[in-house]
Amino acid sequence: MRTGADGAAPGPWAPTAEALMRSRYSAFAVGDAAYLHATWHTSTRPADLDLDDDLEWRRLDVLRTDAGGPFDAAGVVEFVAHHRSRTDRTDRGRLHEVSRFVREGDRWYYVDGDVG
Repeated sequence: MRTGADGAAPGPWAPTAEALMRSRYSAFAVGDAAYLHATWHTSTRPADLDLDDDLEWRRLDVLRTDAGGPFDAAGVVEFVAHHRSRTDRTDRGRLHEVSRFVREGDRWYYVDGDVG
């Protein structure tokens, strides 16, 4: 998941909010901060993204989606991502988030999410 010279993720782009969510999970799993940055909406994108190298992402469970289809302007994806520590294999956790996405042109972007 590399970015182009302009910092944008190269096409083809995710056709739905859920597809973008899944690709972003994969980017977290492999530590691809550039892809995460390129798929984060400019209105909420952090200047820097510091990924935790100790986290090993193990599984993604998508719980629900609201809108976010190829013809929608916005969408919501609720998911649980499971992880464990690389240094202490018994240290496991999960991230439960309801994420918001917007579509601009033919591209979906992550906006923000509520962690619960």
